[in-house]
Amino acid sequence: MGKNTKRPRNDDSSSTSSSKLQPSKKPHSSSVSSSRQTKDINTHHRSSQHSEQKSKLSTFPSYLEVPGLPPKVKLSCEIIATTPSVTVERILEDRGISVSQEDVEGVLKLSYGFPGPAVKFFRWADYQLRDEHSPYAWNLVIDILGKDGQFDAMWDAIKSMRKEELLSLSNFSSVFGSYVIANRVLEAIMTFEVMDQYGFPRDIVAFNSLLSPICREGKTQEAKEFVDTVKGRIRFDADTYAILFEGRENEKNVVGARDTFSEMVVDVGWDPGNLPAYDSYLTTLLKAIEDCSRKNDAKNAGLIWEVMLKKDDFLPDTEMYNLMIGLNCIVKEFDVAGKLLNEMIYHGVFPNSETYNLYFYYLLKSRKLKEASSIFSEMMKNEFVPNHSNCSSAVRNFVDGGDPYTAIKVWKCMIENYNFDLEETGNLLVLSLRGMNRLPEALKYAEDMIECRIKLTPPTLSKLKQSLVQKGKLAVYDELLRKWKA
Repeated sequence: MGKNTKRPRNDDSSSTSSSKLQPSKKPHSSSVSSSRQTKDINTHHRSSQHSEQKSKLSTFPSYLEVPGLPPKVKLSCEIIATTPSVTVERILEDRGISVSQEDVEGVLKLSYGFPGPAVKFFRWADYQLRDEHSPYAWNLVIDILGKDGQFDAMWDAIKSMRKEELLSLSNFSSVFGSYVIANRVLEAIMTFEVMDQYGFPRDIVAFNSLLSPICREGKTQEAKEFVDTVKGRIRFDADTYAILFEGRENEKNVVGARDTFSEMVVDVGWDPGNLPAYDSYLTTLLKAIEDCSRKNDAKNAGLIWEVMLKKDDFLPDTEMYNLMIGLNCIVKEFDVAGKLLNEMIYHGVFPNSETYNLYFYYLLKSRKLKEASSIFSEMMKNEFVPNHSNCSSAVRNFVDGGDPYTAIKVWKCMIENYNFDLEETGNLLVLSLRGMNRLPEALKYAEDMIECRIKLTPPTLSKLKQSLVQKGKLAVYDELLRKWKA
């Protein structure tokens, strides 16, 4: 190994900490009562929590998944992954490996799945680097120990870093995350409370770094309870609320998200530039409205909608309007649906084809023919074509409702925009016009169908013949039949 200092062979290899990390039972708090409380918490469900942490370690990347690693980094990772902790240092020495600070960082990043051997590697490299590990390498060790539930050794590493004046806020962020993953939120909070003993203020940056893993791990309610206890001590910022928003959204807690938003507006105001919080809030509202839609709960959906619209910077999009319009149509609140449609443009949102077709469909289904006729005219004016199904339904409903004029308008729209499945609707229109004693119009649209190669069925021809014979116009029928046969 050249001039590199070798680790003494008779050194205790059973410890998983660095040569600077002395075994210690002292808690990170100077309070004796906190020490006892911490020990009690540490022993509670230790086995199950450690098992859960082991499963978390498996989600970290392995050296086998990273192509193009430097040979000595790959070899070191392989030794760590295949060698018992007690012999790692001896194997590394025997292989004559020489490492730099960057090599150590690279190896540790890919060795989370083997925490014991990884820390032994760190200890071995300490001699080579003459006690000059990088701050990042120290942080990786702290994170590996914490994620493996080796909290005593983790705090030994922190104390060593403090002696070397290498400690940073990122180290505490790692500790927060490790405790939260281990379901030891209280200890994460206790760590925050004693940060000042390590030279770090309990400011909003540190607070947010604690809040983030608590919310990320699905413990937003615990985070909110802690937020309430420190509200008088720490001035929250937009990031604080963005973190809470994300937690509420992930947990699908719409009421909580709404309350968080209201608190934010009062506390720090609303900055439209805070896009993460904005997107999270809109996502939560959208899911809430979708849930109300599935339950046909227009009342609660309306309450959520009103909360959103009261905020000047919260502008719903077309998709959200479509959900609200559809929901109110389902429960037959057509006045509300119509109001929503009309107010869209005042919020800078415009209806699309889905908006109109949705509203048109439910109006037809409920036989609101006057309103349906008006919406059809608006659709044509705005160049939105009813879908094929709506066209067929509209022709049937309008002729059944005694409105042949609108039925004919829809039919003309239909044959201009669709070239399939027109036979049934066309024959229905012709027969309906005949039944309304509008024989000339029935004949005209029958001839149009033949000209457009839309099949006029024999029963329709037969009915037209009966009416024409009664009117003494057999020659007109013969001409129609000739065209039909051509």
